[in-house]
Amino acid sequence: MKKFVVIGLGMFGFYITKSLYEKGHEVIAIDKNKDIVQKIKEFSTQSIVADATDKDTLIALGIQDVDVAIIGLGTSLDASVLVTLYLKEMGIKNIVAKAITEDHGKILNTIGATEIIFPEKDIAVKVAMSVSSTNLLDYLPLAEGYSIMEIAPPNSFIGKSIRDLQLRTIYGVQIIAVKELIPERINFIPSPDFIIKDSDSLIVMGQNENLEKIEKAKK
Repeated sequence: MKKFVVIGLGMFGFYITKSLYEKGHEVIAIDKNKDIVQKIKEFSTQSIVADATDKDTLIALGIQDVDVAIIGLGTSLDASVLVTLYLKEMGIKNIVAKAITEDHGKILNTIGATEIIFPEKDIAVKVAMSVSSTNLLDYLPLAEGYSIMEIAPPNSFIGKSIRDLQLRTIYGVQIIAVKELIPERINFIPSPDFIIKDSDSLIVMGQNENLEKIEKAKK
């Protein structure tokens, strides 16, 4: 179990808090809007009405020992910058901050944020990938130009072994896991002799342009 503090309880902060709490973590939720704080009360370990842009207030709250601080103040650039700076000065090592523009993200990173989140951008890309594909099930961006995708296997893959498919040679991608429906399990780093079934889902990794090729394979 980890200890988190979430500052800013808009949609992003609210659901981050709720999700972490439901996973069994200790979560302190902070916002200056008392109505929002009241709503998050049952989904957090501690909910506090406070102005996090006041450094003395942050220190008084005793959040210096949290494992991760999450800043959901993306719509207020000044506030998110100040809070990120203060948390860094307080010695919090892991600071995740929401940003609304690339420049905003660069500033947050420069002053101490260890991870920058662009919720709208990330969701937009994921939705675009999903709705534009007939057999794409899930999508996870990695380093620039690389991703992990979960896809339903094209009909041409069914009944063939991973060795027979020669995906690295033909498509330049690697199957890193197979999610089997029958029996229900995840087969990590499957054997080259593994036979693809129509009920399987393939989790593949590679360059985006190569993943697009496999996604467009004839069914």
